[in-house]
Amino acid sequence: MTFSSGLLTGSIVALATPLLDEGGVDYPTLRKLIDWHVAEGTDCIGVVGTTGESPTVSVEEHQEIIRVAVKQSAGRVPVMAGCGANSTAEAIELARYARKVGAASQLQVVPYYNKPTQEGQYQHFKAIAEAVGDLPIVLYNVPGRTVADLQHGTVLRLTQVPGIIGIKEATGNIERAQWLIRDVPENFAIYSGDDPTAVALMLLGGHGNVSVTANVAPRLMHELCAAATSGDVQRARAIQARLLPLHRALFVEPNPVPVKWALQRLGRSGGALRLPLTPLDAAHQPMVEAALRASGLL
Repeated sequence: MTFSSGLLTGSIVALATPLLDEGGVDYPTLRKLIDWHVAEGTDCIGVVGTTGESPTVSVEEHQEIIRVAVKQSAGRVPVMAGCGANSTAEAIELARYARKVGAASQLQVVPYYNKPTQEGQYQHFKAIAEAVGDLPIVLYNVPGRTVADLQHGTVLRLTQVPGIIGIKEATGNIERAQWLIRDVPENFAIYSGDDPTAVALMLLGGHGNVSVTANVAPRLMHELCAAATSGDVQRARAIQARLLPLHRALFVEPNPVPVKWALQRLGRSGGALRLPLTPLDAAHQPMVEAALRASGLL
C-alpha cells in the first residue's frame, strides 16, 4: 500500500545515513542497505530524519540522499523523505525536491531551536501544505529533541489541512497517543516514533512504527508491526520480548551512535559519524553486543 492509495501500515525504517571516514556520504552502501531492507520486508524507507543525521548533512547531500533512495527503491517500497527544518522556507524547498524526484511522502518535524508557539507551529505546517501538499505530509513530534511540543489541539487543527495525512508521535506517552487515536479522523495515520512503546500504540489502533531498531532488525520489526496492526497480541508480545534489549541498547548513547556501531558489528557498514557525534564509547559496546545476541542477530 502506498500513501496515495491509502494509509500505509507497518515498519518504516528511520534509516541511518552511511558516511565515509573522509566525510562524504557513502552512496554505494546506502544502495545496499535499501536493497537489504526491501529483501527483509521493511514496508517503507524513511531517509534523512534524526537517525539519518539530517542536522549535519548539507542541503545538497540531503537532496541527493532522497534522490538515491527513491531511485534505488525503484517502486518496490515507498520512500518517506525527511524534509523538516526550523526554517519554513527551507522545509518547503526540500519538500519540493522530494516531490520532483518521486518520494511517496514527506516527514516534517516540529521546528527545533526557535521554539515556535502552537500558532507558529500550525502556520508552519499549513504553509508547507499549501506549497507542497500534493506530497503527503507526516508530522513529526519529538519534543525531547526539538524543545517544542505539538499539542493535541494543534494536531486536531492540522488534521483539517489538506495534504497532512498523519503524525509520527515520538513522545513515548501512550496515554497521549490514545487520545490522538480516539480523536483524529479515521483517514489520519498515527505512527509511533518510539520503539519501546510502539507495540502498545499499534495494538491500540496505531498504523505503524517509524523505527530505529529496524535498522538492525528489519525482518523482526516488519513481523512485529504486522502482528500488532492485525491484532495478533500473542505474536506481537513474543517478538517485542525478543527486541526489548535492542530497544534499550540502541539508545544507550544519542541516536544514531549505537545504531552505527551495531550495523558495523553486523557487517552492514553503518559508517562514520559527523561531529558533534562521536563513536560509541567502549564501555557501552558490550551492552549493544549483548542485545544483538539476545535478539538472535549474532
